[in-house]
Amino acid sequence: MAEAGTGFLEQLKSCIVWSWTYLWTLWFFIMLFLVYILRVPLKINDNLTTVSMFLNTLTPKFYVALTGTSSLISGLILIFEWWYFRKYGTSFIEQVSVSHLRPLLGGVDNNSPNNSNTSNGDSDSNRQSVSECKVWRNPLNLFRGAEYNRYTWVTGREPLTYYDMNLSAQDHQTFFTCDTDHLRPADAIMQKAWRERNPQARISAAHEALELNECATAYILLAEEEATTIVEAEKLFKQALKAGEGCYRRSQQLQHHGAQYEAQHRRDTNVLVYIKRRLAMCARKLGRTREAVKMMRDLMKEFPLLSMFNIHENLLEALLELQAYADVQAVLAKYDDISLPKSATICYTAALLKARAVSDKFSPEAASRRGLSTAEMNAVEAIHRAVEFNPHVPKYLLEMKSLILPPEHILKRGDSEAIAYAFFHLQHWKRVEGALNLLHCTWEGTFRMIPYPLEKGHLFYPYPICTETADRELLPSFHEVSVYPKKELPFFILFTAGLCSFTAMLALLTHQFPELMGVFAKAFLSTLFAPLNFVMEKVESILPSSLWHQLTRI
Repeated sequence: MAEAGTGFLEQLKSCIVWSWTYLWTLWFFIMLFLVYILRVPLKINDNLTTVSMFLNTLTPKFYVALTGTSSLISGLILIFEWWYFRKYGTSFIEQVSVSHLRPLLGGVDNNSPNNSNTSNGDSDSNRQSVSECKVWRNPLNLFRGAEYNRYTWVTGREPLTYYDMNLSAQDHQTFFTCDTDHLRPADAIMQKAWRERNPQARISAAHEALELNECATAYILLAEEEATTIVEAEKLFKQALKAGEGCYRRSQQLQHHGAQYEAQHRRDTNVLVYIKRRLAMCARKLGRTREAVKMMRDLMKEFPLLSMFNIHENLLEALLELQAYADVQAVLAKYDDISLPKSATICYTAALLKARAVSDKFSPEAASRRGLSTAEMNAVEAIHRAVEFNPHVPKYLLEMKSLILPPEHILKRGDSEAIAYAFFHLQHWKRVEGALNLLHCTWEGTFRMIPYPLEKGHLFYPYPICTETADRELLPSFHEVSVYPKKELPFFILFTAGLCSFTAMLALLTHQFPELMGVFAKAFLSTLFAPLNFVMEKVESILPSSLWHQLTRI
């Protein structure tokens, strides 16, 4: 019996919510019509006449007192709202309306997580703030000839900035050259080629070097910049692999014979790792994903100390393509540092795996009624963790902002990293049913959990303030750089500020020109009610006099 009563109440509430949502306009006109019909028994005309006489008898002092009191009240509300916003980072009126009024009207707050864990505040104080923004090589950077240049041919836009390409030139000089290059003519030519700004000059120098000797770095340059397809790039990298392996074996035998041989061996190691990694990326782009995974695993086993290349991020993306989620979790367990994650790839991949366990059955309406389960709580916390690390990613994953080609360098926690991650991982989020819906319902709740002001951080060190400047250097000018979503002033604070300013101005004008403002107030009220009087006159002229007489006698 109790269940039947509860079900009846739920149906009644749903009916009321539906009627309020869709029929409120009709209700308004019906109530307005009834009030007009009942104006005689309710003595509305007499009351309006009395009110009009009362307004006519008011002195200018009353208007001065009224506007002054209104200004004072709105000013007090503004002060309270501003104090509450400074302390809690949200508007009190907005919070009350969302928390109490919106559920009564049938709305669900999709952005507020329930019972999130905020117990690690003590550890936050021990973390040091990172004051310098370091730029990293993009682990999934595209090929200039086969991908970036193709984009330029089609659109006429340059996807790479000069700053980004200059950083790549510095990387090439660091990884692909050494002090002994002058001893080998081909390497000496390539040492100059990496410094060339003109792409055609670099390509010509690479061909000149190959005429002298089988030079691995020359093949690398041609594969990166001259090859117009991934297939051509793969062929050139395979030729580079043969030459690079020979140089690596020779330098490995002589690496302990002096500092010069040590530097040469280090250079040859970098060349070999780069070639194998790019070959694995070619296999991944050509659809041979399992082969790419094997190549990446072998490379990580052979050179475990070269973590600066972040090969595990390539491996994570390839494993997600294979939907090998158990292997993805094993890689995350090795590289995910709870206190300081290395990239957005790690954070958002961990969030995707936890969201995958609950996203297919997740419903914000059901969660608001019964609360979050343990698995849902873990998924929401993982999303909050990822969003706090890089708050720019969700807008790209949810396609609220258009993607562009990722740059060759990224800034951790910046817009450039968000573009690089979403460009390759959006398809993996779409493949998991309900994952994007869960992200949509929970990601904005992160900003309410971060202590205010935002510089304090919550789970990680404070967000760097230099990301916007660095991202504008890395990203092309036609892209609108995403700025950290700072807590903007809520609508009600802006509204009360405008109301306070408006009433204060009215109070000042009324005090200076009381008679003129009194005339203005009466004219304003008459103008305000003029449309209503016009509509009522039209209704009286349209309806038959007998019917109208019977309705007014009800």
